[in-house]
Amino acid sequence: MATEVNSQPPIAWRYCGSQIKMWRAEAGISRDALAKEAGYDYEYIKSMENGRRRPTLRLLQIADQACGAGGKLVAAQEYLKPEPFPARSQEFMAIEAEAISFACYEPLLIPGLLQTEAYARALIGDSSPPLDDETVNERVAARLRRADALRRKVGVMYGFVIYEAALRTQVGGPQVMREQLQHLLEVGKLRNVSIQVLPFGRCSGVALNGSIVLLETPEHDNYGYIEAPEVSVLHASPDKVSALAQSHAMIRMHCHSVEESATFIREVAEER
Repeated sequence: MATEVNSQPPIAWRYCGSQIKMWRAEAGISRDALAKEAGYDYEYIKSMENGRRRPTLRLLQIADQACGAGGKLVAAQEYLKPEPFPARSQEFMAIEAEAISFACYEPLLIPGLLQTEAYARALIGDSSPPLDDETVNERVAARLRRADALRRKVGVMYGFVIYEAALRTQVGGPQVMREQLQHLLEVGKLRNVSIQVLPFGRCSGVALNGSIVLLETPEHDNYGYIEAPEVSVLHASPDKVSALAQSHAMIRMHCHSVEESATFIREVAEER
């Protein structure tokens, strides 16, 4: 199954915007008058009413009071909060939360479950098109909550394979990367976590094909997940999952051991 990014504004924006427009029309208040009352320009209000922008809490409060909505418009704020994960990855996140085993390979970035707050914020904050601050904050917090599973779910084995390139990027700058590498060394001490490094020049053909995540559920269903810009695919087909598992096994065969990987990560950190 594959899910592509939806280019349409969230339906909650469109519905809430239409409600503001309906209440305003019922109260006999012009869009220009509402804009002046809220301190926004006309086009900004129009964009929110048409669902192209997320209605702000300020507009909901002003419109609710001006239109006599009795709290009905303000109540919509709860449904306008940013999603903690992009829509295309939500199904994967739900399965990940219940998984009894987790194995992944990342060629270019530190895996999400191993990211520090500063590293995650640098990545998410540099999204294109840009995200608003509230969405960035929510997604960073959600990523850190996901990472808590490493310490909370001590009976689940988490295996990470990271290509050397991911250790040598400059996400967030030298200090952020130095702290990120130190974090890898600390997390790698957990009994249920293994972190291995695939050095440059090994298994190049398979290693450059992209990230792989392998999951097993409590019902012993197996899934394979791959992700690229603008698209992600969650595979349930045994044939597809087997092919991804074989690629992951091939990559892991060429990795440093856990102990060698820790030494390697430490050396890269000291270079910064």
